[in-house]
Amino acid sequence: MTHTMRVAQVEQFGRPLVLKDIDIPTPGAGQILVRTEACGVCHTDLHAAAGDWPLKPALPFTPGHEGIGIVTALGAGVTAVKEGDRVGVPWLYSACGHCEFCLAAQEPVCAGAQFGGYTKNGGFAEYIIADPNYVAHIPAGLAARDAAPLICAGITSYKGLKETQARPGQWVVVSGIGGLGHLAVQYAKAMGLHVCAVDIDDGKLDHAKRLGADAVVNARTGDPAAAVRHITDGGAHGVLITAPSLPAFKQGIAMTRKHGTCVLVGIPPGEFPTPLFEVVANCITIRGSFVGNRQDMAEALAFAADGKVKADIEVQPLSAINAVFERLAKGEVPSRVVLDFTT
Repeated sequence: MTHTMRVAQVEQFGRPLVLKDIDIPTPGAGQILVRTEACGVCHTDLHAAAGDWPLKPALPFTPGHEGIGIVTALGAGVTAVKEGDRVGVPWLYSACGHCEFCLAAQEPVCAGAQFGGYTKNGGFAEYIIADPNYVAHIPAGLAARDAAPLICAGITSYKGLKETQARPGQWVVVSGIGGLGHLAVQYAKAMGLHVCAVDIDDGKLDHAKRLGADAVVNARTGDPAAAVRHITDGGAHGVLITAPSLPAFKQGIAMTRKHGTCVLVGIPPGEFPTPLFEVVANCITIRGSFVGNRQDMAEALAFAADGKVKADIEVQPLSAINAVFERLAKGEVPSRVVLDFTT
């Protein structure tokens, strides 16, 4: 048996990832070792590799927080999973478990949370060390490559829809029909919501229609907010903004019905100017939503196991990661890239 594994690591911020062989790690007490089958590539991985965010990862590190694989070894004291289980190692790598937020099932905002592919080495590697208490449990019948985008893009869009508090039969806007948005359209339909998809690309809007969107609006033409208000008879009960664009955020507020909720999951750079008069006079809630808790994860995966949600994926080998990053940075990835480690 070989004792080394192939990884793609960030050695310097803003430089291409370095492909190399390193020793396969051994799980310590309370840890597990996962043999990677697939790992999705997320826009957050680009930010991590560029060192874009205020809290930077320690160099060198292995990105990737959509890793799916088989548990191959258990550290001392592990009972939450067993060898042979298929699990996902998500963005929420671990949390303290006992602060006020963890006790309220709000573990993504735990001050002691660790993040996969960021503060902990992630899935751009043939093996991953993981915390058994925080891995995603992949339902039988859901292939690793199909599950990969769901443990980040899937849970993020599903939780964002829950946070709008829109009820079945009400309208939601999904703004930005990319990696998150194309999943949000499917989750919203499975949740019994009416969906208006908004994007600046007619191809993506046609795609949203095929996925079940009830209406589509191209934000490049005319007044998109007025068009949404017309379609929804006064604005959407919930608006989910996945597009990392400031105009999309501004339009999103104007698309929100009185007493509605506008949920932000995209993170464009810069400050967000808010039309305060409209927000106050129309009693609008603006809410940030950050991935989801472990129960949200189980629910998001269950929809997919039932065949109601499927990510559009493009499969690539780990060796192509730098080319994938270049395309992602230019917006040239129409779906979700998944790195396949099984071939």
